[in-house]
Amino acid sequence: MKNRQAKIGRNDLCPCGSGLKYKKCCMNRKISEFEQLKEKYFRDHKIRLKEKKNIEGIKEAGRLAIETLNMVEEQVRPGITTDDINTLVHEITITHGARPAPLNYRGFPKSVCVSINDEICHGIPGPRVIKDGDIVNVDVTPILNGYYADVSKTFFSGTPGPDERRIVEVARECLKRGLDTVHRGSRVGDIGWAIQTYAEEQGCSVVREFVGHGVGFDFHESPQIAHFGQKGKGVLLVPGMVFTVEPMINLGAKELRILDDNWTAVTRDHSLSAQFEQTILVTANGYESLTPYDLNAPLL
Repeated sequence: MKNRQAKIGRNDLCPCGSGLKYKKCCMNRKISEFEQLKEKYFRDHKIRLKEKKNIEGIKEAGRLAIETLNMVEEQVRPGITTDDINTLVHEITITHGARPAPLNYRGFPKSVCVSINDEICHGIPGPRVIKDGDIVNVDVTPILNGYYADVSKTFFSGTPGPDERRIVEVARECLKRGLDTVHRGSRVGDIGWAIQTYAEEQGCSVVREFVGHGVGFDFHESPQIAHFGQKGKGVLLVPGMVFTVEPMINLGAKELRILDDNWTAVTRDHSLSAQFEQTILVTANGYESLTPYDLNAPLL
């Protein structure tokens, strides 16, 4: 016997998931393959696929994020404070007609996250003086014309020691290997598997508590992008998905604790931690970074 799809009646609920009757929704409307996919991914996964105009908006925010990060890189050196970095990021963002997404987000008091040495993420800028040999992660997220782009890098302050250089090199390579798995038809789990495999081969560990995430219309959207996991598992990647990959890699064990400020995450064993992050778009042929920087350039 042949399988036959049941015919949708005029008064049946529309299969697009709108909640309307078919006759008042999609019965007389031709829906493109991409529109069908958009509806399916939002209905099944709460993932909002991005159209061309959305992608252009996120790209514009991404260009500002990279410009800001490049200016920060020029200023990171022994003797400046983390609040100096916050002031720089805030002023660049506002000058370009944008808003810093971290400011007042769930009570976060500053415009950027600055995390040093054993701080994994969400370091709050303040009077702390950056010293020679420190590694400094700066995580920038502007909102420009309603669109978000999220990016971070870990910088050297002065002359790094061998452990500092090693963890930064491993973290950057983890991001590169994670991104290399992204293409139409791969799965979210492939990203985490590639990152975890490489990090653990190098004797390092992957933080579990913080993950990448959808971004663009909001600061944090679906899906979550874990930086550990199983190959071939998780949501299927399709064109139009925009999300961050942002592995946080520890030189020691993966466990962490949160400081009394309720934001700053540090390694429980006080080992060094580094992170690199880009916002990417899944395309028909692979991926495009919307916050691009060179992952093969020599680390200074």
